[in-house]
Amino acid sequence: MVVDGAAAAAPRGAGRRGVELALLLGAVLISVCGYLVVGVARSHAVPGGALRYAAGLGGLALLAHLAVRFGARHADPLLLPTAVLLNGLGLVLIFRLDLETARDRAAPAQLVWSALGVTLFIGVVAVLRDHRVLQRYAYGCAGLALALMVVPILFPAVNGARIWIRAAGFSLQPGEFAKVLITVFFAAYLAANREALAHTGTAVGRLRLPAGRVLGPVVGIWLVSVGVLVLERDLGTSLLFFGVFVVLLYVATGRAWWIAVGVLLAAAGAAAVGTLEPHVHGRVQDWLHPFAGIAAGRGPGQLAQSLFAFAAGGTFGTGLGQGHSSLIGFALKSDFILATVGEELGLAGLCALFLLYALPAVCGYRTALGLPDAFGSLLAVGLAALPALQVFVIAGGVMGLIPLTGMAMPFLAQGGSSVVTNWIIVALLVRLSDRARGPRPAAPAGPARAAPDAVGAAR
Repeated sequence: MVVDGAAAAAPRGAGRRGVELALLLGAVLISVCGYLVVGVARSHAVPGGALRYAAGLGGLALLAHLAVRFGARHADPLLLPTAVLLNGLGLVLIFRLDLETARDRAAPAQLVWSALGVTLFIGVVAVLRDHRVLQRYAYGCAGLALALMVVPILFPAVNGARIWIRAAGFSLQPGEFAKVLITVFFAAYLAANREALAHTGTAVGRLRLPAGRVLGPVVGIWLVSVGVLVLERDLGTSLLFFGVFVVLLYVATGRAWWIAVGVLLAAAGAAAVGTLEPHVHGRVQDWLHPFAGIAAGRGPGQLAQSLFAFAAGGTFGTGLGQGHSSLIGFALKSDFILATVGEELGLAGLCALFLLYALPAVCGYRTALGLPDAFGSLLAVGLAALPALQVFVIAGGVMGLIPLTGMAMPFLAQGGSSVVTNWIIVALLVRLSDRARGPRPAAPAGPARAAPDAVGAAR
């Protein structure tokens, strides 16, 4: 697979901001209706904060739209409405779960974090006029990402994992920000070295192993991902970092065997740590035997309750506000919020939600085809892959397909660091899609010339 935007450019011309505004109106209306349905289902009355919720979400959506209209008018019209709808649905679900935990109200704080995320979205769209500027700071981004991943090791573990910084009542998950920084580094490194990775090195049968100086960072990334898994006991972040790197490596080189190598390395690291590290080993055992607690007389664990919730939801669910989410336990607003969707909206709601998550990925891949530089194309693919991989890892854990990872569902789950980071990702995709879909200067008249390769086109 060759990432060369010159060969397959995305459509250009009108920015379709009117379409975006209409979709935003629909996203806000759907979210507000969900809020009203929860209130009526639980108390048979319109919830008191309905107007504040509608005004808050609608105001944030309008400000973000104005930023795109005046700062990135050729951007893909699906990105912002999809983010607003997911964020709005997340607020609805957290409000619904707040009703199960009267002493722990998370929806107001989540709305504040959403406002901060939209503020940063506007800032990125307004300040970052050319994505290629990020390529200059690739190694700085890598260093900062590593620092952000190391800092939580100095703080006490939370629920068995060292991924949080907690001080003076304030909590932050630095790994959420590190994933964006490390994606910028991956894109820059592979844009500069993709030819060497694809065509140089030593042939071993049908495979060609790159030279040590080129392969070194690949092995280094694997060691870092395993190190994160060992020191922080964070299976999700480790899988996410390594997964994004393997995806970008495949896209940059077009060599499918890199995927096989990546899967084998990740599986080897996860198997070793899952055997030796007690916290991760416990999660693996819970995954292999989700109903062991029932057989032992201790009652169902969280994973078993999650599976029961999906089963109770059936095809169309029990209805918003009419499930039994409180049975899941302490992580019902974070790791297991998807179980509430499965129970109360059913299989139909889950499918609709997964399709919503697929839209930014499709927009990102389409953007990658329209960009003329390798760095921009790889960055678009990496940013699109981040939430897609995260959804797969989280949904797989909650549904019992893979061990639980403890990550936050993008936009949906409680967590300020997560929602802010996802708004930054959307802002970067908006900026990239504006560049891909916007008009370009006409080529000078003269004899036809061969299109440069993607690495040569990178600026």
